[in-house]
Amino acid sequence: MNDKSQKKHRKGRPFQSKKQTAIKENIPTPPSQTKEKDQIRLNKFIANAGVCSRREADRLIAEGLIKVNGEVVTLVGSMVKLNDEVIYEGKVLNAEKLVYVLLNKPKDCVTTLSDPHAKRTVIDIVKNACTERIYPVGRLDKMTTGVLLLTNDGDLAKRLTHPSHEHRKIYHAFLDKPISKEDLKKIETGFELEDGFIKSDKLSLVKENPLEVGIEIHSGKNRIVRRIFKHLGYEVIKLDRVYFSGLTKKDVPRGKWRFLTQKEITFLKAGIMK
Repeated sequence: MNDKSQKKHRKGRPFQSKKQTAIKENIPTPPSQTKEKDQIRLNKFIANAGVCSRREADRLIAEGLIKVNGEVVTLVGSMVKLNDEVIYEGKVLNAEKLVYVLLNKPKDCVTTLSDPHAKRTVIDIVKNACTERIYPVGRLDKMTTGVLLLTNDGDLAKRLTHPSHEHRKIYHAFLDKPISKEDLKKIETGFELEDGFIKSDKLSLVKENPLEVGIEIHSGKNRIVRRIFKHLGYEVIKLDRVYFSGLTKKDVPRGKWRFLTQKEITFLKAGIMK
């Protein structure tokens, strides 16, 4: 390259640099799009809260349906901190990814987050399932086995445990002595316990065996199945919950767990599974 060409080449560089600078200055990057520590994209925050997909979240943002710390945000690509208050349809969203775990609870295990006196809790069994803090939906007493849902979805947990929603629960009860037809009838028609009237929704012998009873009930009262039979003079020597709001323990061995499928989650939220 000759001297003339080199000079021409050098002159071109400053011109190109100025042009690039001008472009950057004309399209400033909003502070909310600059990722900092402990920040995530707003669409991911919304998706993790279980509202919708990230793509759908972008649409909600663009349409001005999302508020962050009291202000409407319409800029797709905005960043938020995990402790920011994000609101959609009047509800504060949870930044954590929503997790749903179905456990086939073993006996001699308490349904609580922590208990210094317990040898083992249900949380001990599912501790490696996720990093999110999940908790049991409802309770099974220490010696009762079977279907137990754990999640960090507070809205769903509230719906599944509220008496007004009447979500179905089916138990397999093993008795210390054969139950009479008269007592089966009493459970079906109902009677008064110390905390109010109670009756089964459905009731039947398991394989025509009077020592085993299948009982469907929607009451969430403490130890209700055991108390029903105790009231009539029977001891429940083994109790297994085989069904909870559409969920069963099929293909889940005792003491093991699995994540709910997306279909199960959708049905639970829609109230289809009861």
